[in-house]
Amino acid sequence: MPEWSGYLTLILQGALVTAQLTLFGSVLALLAAFTAGLGRIAPWWPLRWLATLYIEFFRGTSIYVQLFWAYFVLPFMGISLSPLAAGVLALGLNVGAYAAEVVRGAILSVPKDQYEATVALNLTKVQRMRHVILPQALPLMLPTFGNNAIELLKATAVVSLISLTDMTFQAQIVRAQTGSTLVPFAMILLLYFAMALVISTLVRKLERRMTRGLEGVR
Repeated sequence: MPEWSGYLTLILQGALVTAQLTLFGSVLALLAAFTAGLGRIAPWWPLRWLATLYIEFFRGTSIYVQLFWAYFVLPFMGISLSPLAAGVLALGLNVGAYAAEVVRGAILSVPKDQYEATVALNLTKVQRMRHVILPQALPLMLPTFGNNAIELLKATAVVSLISLTDMTFQAQIVRAQTGSTLVPFAMILLLYFAMALVISTLVRKLERRMTRGLEGVR
């Protein structure tokens, strides 16, 4: 009879790695999304071209290949990353490419009269975006951002391919040592669900807070 308390500790340690990947990857994804999303609507065509290239490249190639490039190929170019850093880089840039289109679409959905009002008030482009456009666009982005974060959470399982000890990697270790598939994978199934539930709850709370006072929402 295996000592499941010790194996549970292993899986919980893997859950911490998964949480770190999700948190850091989401931060990178947000930075990439806003950079590329704003780049897509920039008035200068080189910025639009670079943003489009980034989005299409990371949406059009496999996350597995991107991860292997980050961990195994970049060292040949003089850039050596830890497994955690490689996982964050690949996941963040991949999900950020999808979220960039969310940023672009939300900004373009703001009514034109809002833009006209900022011009009439003689606001600079930065002031228009910061004080008028983004406060209205952000609530539109949040639900999809939440979905993107959950997709990133689920995609963290791929890092087990580079021997990063996330939940999936630890579950595979427990399975090999105990011969049981049900228990370790039932554990990580529940842990993935719990983490996704936390993300959904936080996003809903943030959405309610940001929409308070907009269009009569209280």
